[in-house]
Amino acid sequence: MKLLLIGAGNMGGAMLCGLQNYDITVVASHKTRAQELALLYPTIKLTDTIPSLDGYIVILAIKPQSLEALHVSGTAHGLISILAGVTLARLKEKISAKLYVRAMPNMAALKGKSATSLCGDEALKQEAMGLLESIGKCFWLSSEKELDIATALAGSAPAWIALVAEALSDGAVNLGLKRELSYQYLAQLFEGVGVLLQEEHPALLKDKITSPEGTTIAGLAKLEEGGVRDSFIKAMQSAYERAQKL
Repeated sequence: MKLLLIGAGNMGGAMLCGLQNYDITVVASHKTRAQELALLYPTIKLTDTIPSLDGYIVILAIKPQSLEALHVSGTAHGLISILAGVTLARLKEKISAKLYVRAMPNMAALKGKSATSLCGDEALKQEAMGLLESIGKCFWLSSEKELDIATALAGSAPAWIALVAEALSDGAVNLGLKRELSYQYLAQLFEGVGVLLQEEHPALLKDKITSPEGTTIAGLAKLEEGGVRDSFIKAMQSAYERAQKL
C-alpha cells in the first residue's frame, strides 16, 4: 500500500505520528517544514511537488479553502480527505480517484488518541479505517450530515475542552495554587475522566460525584447559572453550520 499525504500542517503532521510506519510520501512545499518533518520522521519520503496520483491512497490534508488552487494528475486508488465541510461530490469534481472517503481526525492524533470519523465508499472502508486506527479510534458513519456533526464534536470540541481546562486553571490560580501544578492536575483529571466515561453514563458519573450540600453541587449550580449547557449546545450548532458553509 502506497500512501501520499498532501498537506503536512498541524493536522497532517499530527497524523504522521501513526502513519510514518507505512510506505508514505509527504508533499511539503515549504522548505522549513520539510526540514522539520525530516528530523521528526526520518523514514518518510519527502517531495515538494505532487506526483501522479496513480496507484496511491491519497490523504488530503490541505486547508479547505486551498482546494480550488490544487492541481493534480492521475487517478488515485483511493482518496481520504480530512477537509472540513468539503463534500464527496466536490472532491469527485476536483480529484480523480476510484474510491472516496471523508474523514475527520483531531489533534489527539499526536498521541495516537484521535477520535476519527469517516464516511464514504464502503469499498474503501477497511483500508481507510485500518490506516486511521494508527492514530486512534475510528467511527464509521452513515452520512455526510453525521460527519459534519461529528466534526463539531470530535474535531472542534478539543479546543473547547482546552478552554475549560484553562478556565479551571485560572480559578485554581486565583485561589492560590501554582499554575504549573494546576496544569499537571488537569492533564491527569481529563485522562481519568475519559477512562471513566468509556464505562459510565455522563449523568450517572456526575450524580456519583455530587453529594447533598457538597462542594460539587455548589459549583454545578454556578455553572448552570452561567448557562454552561446552553453555551456548549450552541457551540455545537455553530460549528456544524460553519462546517456546512466551508
